[in-house]
Amino acid sequence: MNELRQTPRQIVSELDQYIVGQEAAKKSVAVALRNRYRRLQLDEKMQQDITPKNMLMIGPTGVGKTEIARRLAKIVNAPFIKVEATKFTEVGYVGRDVESMVRDLVENAIQIVEKEQYSRVYTKAKKNAEKRLVKVLVPGIKKEQKQSTNQFEQMMNMFNASAQQAEPQEEITEDIRVNRRTVLEQLEKGLLDTREVTIEVEEQKKSAPMMNNGLEQMGIDLNETLGALTPTKKVERTVTVKEAREILIREESAKLVKDADIHSEAIKLAESSGIIFIDEIDKVTSKSQQSGEVSREGVQRDILPIVEGSQVNTKYGTLQTDHILFIASGAFHLSKPSDLIPELQGRFPIRVELDDLSAEDFVKILTEPNNALIKQYIALIETENVSVTFTKEAIERIAQIAFDVNRDTDNIGARRLHTILEKLLEDLLFEAPDMQMGEITITEAYVNDKLVSIAQNEDLSRYIL
Repeated sequence: MNELRQTPRQIVSELDQYIVGQEAAKKSVAVALRNRYRRLQLDEKMQQDITPKNMLMIGPTGVGKTEIARRLAKIVNAPFIKVEATKFTEVGYVGRDVESMVRDLVENAIQIVEKEQYSRVYTKAKKNAEKRLVKVLVPGIKKEQKQSTNQFEQMMNMFNASAQQAEPQEEITEDIRVNRRTVLEQLEKGLLDTREVTIEVEEQKKSAPMMNNGLEQMGIDLNETLGALTPTKKVERTVTVKEAREILIREESAKLVKDADIHSEAIKLAESSGIIFIDEIDKVTSKSQQSGEVSREGVQRDILPIVEGSQVNTKYGTLQTDHILFIASGAFHLSKPSDLIPELQGRFPIRVELDDLSAEDFVKILTEPNNALIKQYIALIETENVSVTFTKEAIERIAQIAFDVNRDTDNIGARRLHTILEKLLEDLLFEAPDMQMGEITITEAYVNDKLVSIAQNEDLSRYIL
């Protein structure tokens, strides 16, 4: 399932398509990923002793810490979640316990495995779904069902979900068969995609989060437990044929795949390939502690056993955290890594410091990555039949203004480019629908006219840019 065979150089090359600079961080995560592949080549006894080398990324906001981890997970199709250390509370206080990050990781793994398992049975599920859809589009002649006179049988049928939901018997004439074959051909060619149809689908069970919170911490899902005691209800939905096909394919796929197989495979995937990104780890150090706050050191001590390796109960089974890769990050403006408790420091042996972004980096961020910011805005405005181009000088000026504002106010890294481009293109985005067709060139003079007066006024730039 995972593409773990990629070499560190190949991984860095893929990360380069989305992230500018930060070579040291890219190399470190690429090596950490390759080590997983290396571990799997060893015998089982040796595998158990080799644990991931967790990583601590240090650098200001907006320089690519989260994006590196997120893109890494996508490259290898690994379960990945991002959590903020400040969202957790010490055991005994109201709030999310630290084990919830592992449960969230398993949920992510379930989605990955489910998607992969469903893709295996897609052809058969599609065929079954189209059969159901044809029956809805060309219904047979319903036969009247005989009602049982036996009161005991009637009572049993009321509680028997399968009896309630069994398809009514119907008579199929030769004309209906011919019509169904014709409709099936049209369905396969997509000729009926826009037609509306009413289908019966399984009702989605509503969750009760407030009731479920405490039990979740013990790996018990109250909704699932109660849901197993009640029959699944069918509800009618009116959708297009195209949407109906997708809904029914998903239902048919679920019938062809065993939940138990998905759950066990997801647990294994999360254990061996999971990545947990803990952001704002610097905010739970003793230096960032304010009087009256829940003990931040307590949160660190709760995180420690999970990072060290422990068992966590989830509603899908017990998960061992020994081989999950943990990547922590923080700006460490008011504190330093040594302010973390010593035990936790030791669990993040790889330290990577990310560089502040320069004006040259901003130019690259605006133009080089796949779907770079400039490309995004050009594509958005093109939907209104307006063609926009940016001169090289204009892009360099935007980058310089972003760098200057970051230096003079708060440094928010590449996120500054979003606010500056929104302000720069504000009028164009508003007027574009009324401009019909046209071509517009964003020049350095236009950038200066729109942004320089704001950028030079520190008070204004603090609030507007």
